[in-house]
Amino acid sequence: MAFEFASATELAEKIRNKEISSRELTDMYIHRIERLDDGLNAVVVRDFERAREAADSADRALAEGRELGSLHGVPMTIKEAYNVEGLATTWGIPQFKDNIATQDSETVKRFKAAGAHFLGKTNVPIHLADFQSYNEIYGTTRNPWNSERTPGGSSGGSAAALAAGFSALESGSDIGGSIRNPAHFCGVYGHKPTWNIVPQQGHSLPGMASTPDIAVVGPLARSAEDLALSLDIVAGPEPLCSPGWKLDLPRPTKTKISDYRVALWPTDPMAPVALEVSDRVQDLGDRLGELGATVSDIARPALDPSWSHEIYGYMLNGVMASSLTPDQVAALEIQAQTLDPNDRSADAIMCRSSIQKHGEWLRYSNEREKLRMIWRDFFSEWDILICPQMPVAAFEHDHRPMGQRTLMVDGQSQPYFQQVFWAGLVTVSYLPSTVFPTGPSEEGLPIGLQAVGSEYSDYTCIDFARLLADEIGGFVPPPGY
Repeated sequence: MAFEFASATELAEKIRNKEISSRELTDMYIHRIERLDDGLNAVVVRDFERAREAADSADRALAEGRELGSLHGVPMTIKEAYNVEGLATTWGIPQFKDNIATQDSETVKRFKAAGAHFLGKTNVPIHLADFQSYNEIYGTTRNPWNSERTPGGSSGGSAAALAAGFSALESGSDIGGSIRNPAHFCGVYGHKPTWNIVPQQGHSLPGMASTPDIAVVGPLARSAEDLALSLDIVAGPEPLCSPGWKLDLPRPTKTKISDYRVALWPTDPMAPVALEVSDRVQDLGDRLGELGATVSDIARPALDPSWSHEIYGYMLNGVMASSLTPDQVAALEIQAQTLDPNDRSADAIMCRSSIQKHGEWLRYSNEREKLRMIWRDFFSEWDILICPQMPVAAFEHDHRPMGQRTLMVDGQSQPYFQQVFWAGLVTVSYLPSTVFPTGPSEEGLPIGLQAVGSEYSDYTCIDFARLLADEIGGFVPPPGY
């Protein structure tokens, strides 16, 4: 595979072995971005001169016998939502277009400490709140597999840049599938870590300092090995916590697919998926069985999916609604007064959870703790749960107002945000999940699935995806790139 699609792990080794210099690699990615990104609009904030300077510095260090870390001289990009000193952080919000970061985020600091440097930042939707990546500041990002389709969101620019060979590595964020959804749509790997094992400091707008509930930051890559390497680098305590605690994630204990106990959840009435997606889960289960794994398509955690999803709605909007204006809150309060107390529809839950009082959040958070215990019991018997990430492969751009959008699933119209069920099933209980590519859909678009594990079993999820790639294949470059 050409250098542009090699893994970051391979590229770091080639730099150390002096098969290619950091400057040569950096220039190669810059030239690809300049030549090809007009058609994608993935790398929307460019920092090429500082990247070249950092590459030259990495090459000088190597010539002097100094290694800077496990990513010595490797160029990467990062989601626009992270602070990089001297670059804009806007989250796609026009009022923040002149917000220039004065220091690096914690994730950026840790990648730099490992020897990486940054080519620039990749596109996002406004407020990081969509399954598509477009905004008034940077425009629309397109999917390298089909420019008429979305690359996903909110880390859509991240996944598109990786798939197109514009960057060696990426880092995104996820509260409703924002790492996993773009990984699925673009055919790359993405890992949603266990909550709070990767510091979020500096993944923020002005005034934001605390770590939001259920939200995480984590890596995207072209291989599972790179996900593990990235987690090695960025996982650990928040700076405020570092004097008092350390993270000690368990390492994988299984060495082959046949060691795994795998449960399948191909679809659900809460969010029915396209037949080719549910079939992909079942087909993968058949393959795992052939490889000697213990597989079940009926094993489930002892929870009510609709109740889990309602709890997720309250946890999600406890975070997302914090940015509502007083007028928006007032309008929702009026709307809530008109609701039937027994109305548990998605719209009703959205309305109520967006204006919930702290006491109500605490009651739902208590129910979330019960979910965590149910998942703990489930994963005492099963190692991995395989389930969809989204009901369909990448869909066409749709920039209508949110309330007018729908999602077509096998000819049936579903509410646009109903698809967040599969992300929320995992997110609400702090579980780790690795999205991995499984090959193309009938239309030639990537289909990714989730490998979900128990809390803190992040490396097991990632390593399962690594072992699986040896059997079913991994990342494949999109045609034309």
